[in-house]
Amino acid sequence: MSNLKCYEEAIVKYHKDLRIKAVPILSLDFHYQFVEELKHSFTDLDNLKEMALKNKWQRSVDWNIDSPIKEEVIIVTDAKLTIVFASQNMIKMNGYSAKEVLGNNPKMFQGELTDRIISSEINAAIQSQQAFEKTIINYKKNGDVYACLIKAYPVFNIKGQLSHYIAFEKAA
Repeated sequence: MSNLKCYEEAIVKYHKDLRIKAVPILSLDFHYQFVEELKHSFTDLDNLKEMALKNKWQRSVDWNIDSPIKEEVIIVTDAKLTIVFASQNMIKMNGYSAKEVLGNNPKMFQGELTDRIISSEINAAIQSQQAFEKTIINYKKNGDVYACLIKAYPVFNIKGQLSHYIAFEKAA
């Protein structure tokens, strides 16, 4: 038993002599932020899957929701181009919260420096119900500009009717 007591005293002395007495608060903040982002990704994924079931979407082989939801912004509009879903990581890309963009048209991100030719090409693809991939100049909430790579797809229901558009976006 005396050997165990010596061991415990040595551990106590060792820990008293350490310069760092506690875990840095920044590491806890980092962990909390990571867990929150992960939680938001799962919530967004569940909401998208629920929307797909409710609207009876045909699943496209061209896009996979599981992977991009963690790294990209996903925006879903109805057939009239009103935003009905935006992933919660949108705030990192352009400063808007998901709730702020609901009910708006994606043109809310465009402005004076947005290339009208690219914008008209996007509109033509939407009118012909075709997928497209374009990089366009968008505006952040604070007015700063950024290049946004958009990969967008029309979404059809099981009857083959246009239901929604889904766009995977990231800063280019």
